[in-house]
Amino acid sequence: MDIDCLPFHKTGYFSTLICDYLEQKDELKPFYNRFPTLDNFEGQIEEKANSFPDANREVLYTSLQNQYANTKTSKKTEEHIKQLKEPITFTVVTGHQLNLFTGPLYFLYKIISTINLSLELKKKYPKYNFVPVYWMATEDHDFDEINYFNFKGKKLRWNRTASGAVGHLKTDGLQEVFQTLAHEIGSSTNEEKLKSLFEEAYLKHDTLTEATRYLANELFGDNGLVIVDGDDADLKRLLIPYAKQDIFDQTSFHKVSEAAEKLGAVSNAYTIQVNPREINYFYLRDGIRERIIANGDQYAVVDADFTWSKIELEKELNDFPERFSPNVIARPLYQEVILPNLCYIGGGGELAYWLELKTMFEAMQVPFPVLLLRNSALVITEKQSGKLEKMEVSIPDLFLKQNSFINKKIRSISNIDIDFSPQKELLTEHFKQLHELAAQTDASFLGAVKAQEVKQLKGLAHLEKRLLKAQKRKLKDHVVRMTEIQNELFPGQSLQERNFNFSELYLEYGDDLITALFKALKPLSGEFTILKL
Repeated sequence: MDIDCLPFHKTGYFSTLICDYLEQKDELKPFYNRFPTLDNFEGQIEEKANSFPDANREVLYTSLQNQYANTKTSKKTEEHIKQLKEPITFTVVTGHQLNLFTGPLYFLYKIISTINLSLELKKKYPKYNFVPVYWMATEDHDFDEINYFNFKGKKLRWNRTASGAVGHLKTDGLQEVFQTLAHEIGSSTNEEKLKSLFEEAYLKHDTLTEATRYLANELFGDNGLVIVDGDDADLKRLLIPYAKQDIFDQTSFHKVSEAAEKLGAVSNAYTIQVNPREINYFYLRDGIRERIIANGDQYAVVDADFTWSKIELEKELNDFPERFSPNVIARPLYQEVILPNLCYIGGGGELAYWLELKTMFEAMQVPFPVLLLRNSALVITEKQSGKLEKMEVSIPDLFLKQNSFINKKIRSISNIDIDFSPQKELLTEHFKQLHELAAQTDASFLGAVKAQEVKQLKGLAHLEKRLLKAQKRKLKDHVVRMTEIQNELFPGQSLQERNFNFSELYLEYGDDLITALFKALKPLSGEFTILKL
């Protein structure tokens, strides 16, 4: 196994906002609490310890006991759940949708980053306990985002109609997906393990929540991962006072709107990830999950026949907190209210919207967690490594856009010089003399001289392109091989981790894949990982 790294800003796949955050630009410091370094966690531990009630720990422990009632739990996970009752225990959290069969490969990277950071923190602060947590997004309702996974260039899709929270969905119809997967693979040890994992998760559990918990527990239970389902009445009871501030005072709307405006003013390159609503809660009941809106003195649910006065809605919230589902703005607060959490680990898009939330947390008097960009990786097989070495392709070049990648390589391997930069510089120097001459004789000719300069420079650029195109034809076989290997490693001209499912690599490496990822992914490295297996 060979491990290499590349700064995130050199990959070309991460936003200006995230790159600036990683570089700790001064302009962004008002939008987060502490930057993720081991030393900075000391202050985060102290702040969370002073604000997190012991009573919340008891509620969390009881809820987890109930949620794990039908799950075979590892000794390490059992120990972690018990430790959550102790005031010296803190969590590190990542969250993810209930994607079918984990969805994109980065699902693994998120959780491994979370587990590895917990281990690093334990070494640095041995008198405390640190529990890695996977927050299941059971209340999401965008079924089309999670109902498939990619396998060998095909989409294996769960075809059914769906509404409401995806975690409530019955696993009906997944037998067909299993049969398709089984048909695509053979009967080696790794292939049988994959089939068994899918079958046990999705054909022997009734809901998508139960199936996902089983799957994540099978993959990472031995590492002590604790899986939390926020769709829980007792946990949501802790959210009631904060939900009231959001719904009746519109605290979240005002604070996040102000922060988003300030963040956008820092740089035109920063894209605002989410915009808050006046009310950031859905109503979750009878197979629906729809927005709650204010309508004059009344409150209503979009596209449903539920209406309340303020007093009635407050009573509904007090009596049935499980019916109130936080959206993308309110969910991070919910997480921090019910968990003794220090750090949230997420992708670039997630961190972008978390950066809009700090002032809302301050208004709600909840500590804002450390924000850590999850590990990203490119996994290169031994066969692919051989191809790259044979073609003398460097890792940084692989991250170039395909046209730039090919052009650069053709220029480097061509037996003739396709770079006309010296000729362009010489031409520019000649015209500089003509400009001076025209200015001394007849200034009216300056425009004609400039036009001729532009024309000739364009002509040189055109000849350069034609020569490059001719060399591409001449070196067609090399171009084809380069294109093929880049398409293998960057499917759809995107990062491998966003398209691949772990199953393709698992077929080749089995459990060694997970072991290798644990060794390679360093959560605080601040760099993109290239892993040659």
